[in-house]
Amino acid sequence: MLLGRWLAAAGLVVLTGTAVGVYTMGPAAGDGPAGGTPAPADGTSAPADGPAVAADGPAVAATPRPTATATATADPLLSGKRRVTIVRVGAFESGLALLDGGRLAEVDDDRGRQVFVPTPVGSGQFLVKAYHGGGTGQPVCWQVRNPGDTRPLYVRGATCRADDPAQRFEITAVTDGGPREYLISNRWAYLRDSARSGLIMEELGDAPPASSFRFTDTGPAPRR
Repeated sequence: MLLGRWLAAAGLVVLTGTAVGVYTMGPAAGDGPAGGTPAPADGTSAPADGPAVAADGPAVAATPRPTATATATADPLLSGKRRVTIVRVGAFESGLALLDGGRLAEVDDDRGRQVFVPTPVGSGQFLVKAYHGGGTGQPVCWQVRNPGDTRPLYVRGATCRADDPAQRFEITAVTDGGPREYLISNRWAYLRDSARSGLIMEELGDAPPASSFRFTDTGPAPRR
């Protein structure tokens, strides 16, 4: 009998100690600051090993600042201050030349104007000025020409006019392309190689551009 009373009293002491422990414990993790540390004024806590936690919501990861995406206009070759040669990617020992009195073509000799100065004219567009070797003489500019029959559009030389839409070209860096590899277009028509007609301007619809071009720096542009 005495043994049963002693065991009952011991059990009561254990239960009382457990209850005291429950009511004197600090708040559970995530319910508020521990150890009496005041919460930040903006209503978030910042654990050392995790992202900021909003007081009334789930964890909030820090949002990175957007970074600028490199574009073709960031290339110094497209500043109007450098002269370049242009070669179609995949061409064999030939470069672009604006033939005297004629059209833009690919040549493997020194004919025509083979020095070009892409010159920005606003809205991400460029005049492409063409010079003889070394950048000599007065420039002429690329201009899209519509022959008005079943033949495709092509590029020829013309007196430079920044307000002529047919002379305002877009030069766009090729995604995952090589160094200074660009697409060249004018009003939805892209410069491309045709086995039948040479270099032409063609609206491609949903098809990807068939030709891209590599620009090579050849020195400062002529002072004009």
